[in-house]
Amino acid sequence: MNVMTSDAPTTGLQQLQNLLAAGRQPPIGDTMGFSLDEIAEGRAVFVGTPGPQLYNPIGSVHGGYAATLLDSACGCAVHSRLKADQAYTTLELKIAYHRGMTADTGPVRAIGTVLTMGRRVAFAEAKLLDDQDRLLASATSTLLVMERPAG
Repeated sequence: MNVMTSDAPTTGLQQLQNLLAAGRQPPIGDTMGFSLDEIAEGRAVFVGTPGPQLYNPIGSVHGGYAATLLDSACGCAVHSRLKADQAYTTLELKIAYHRGMTADTGPVRAIGTVLTMGRRVAFAEAKLLDDQDRLLASATSTLLVMERPAG
């Protein structure tokens, strides 16, 4: 599924709103058990519930789960600010892990926001919170904004 595909050019925000309205999700969410929950201009929220299928060998949720949620939140926050002829890709993602996760952590949400959006580069940040608003992980991201490839 390509969320960029549509019959007529639409902005990034419209693309993501259409995805949610159609009840669809990016496929990575199916694989890792999370979903896009909210989208607004410059803001994206993903939700998920980590479980034992995400454990690393030391018996806790692998840091890649947090990284994927945070990258998705930063990326979709920027996606929501794209013009119809633009695309993006992550150049850099820096993550800080504040608190470990287990299957007992319960629901989590990653909230991404755009800090600045230039013609070629965007900067975003995201926080991963548990259902008691405790900070589990945080990230900053640098993203390349480019012309959308034709086709």
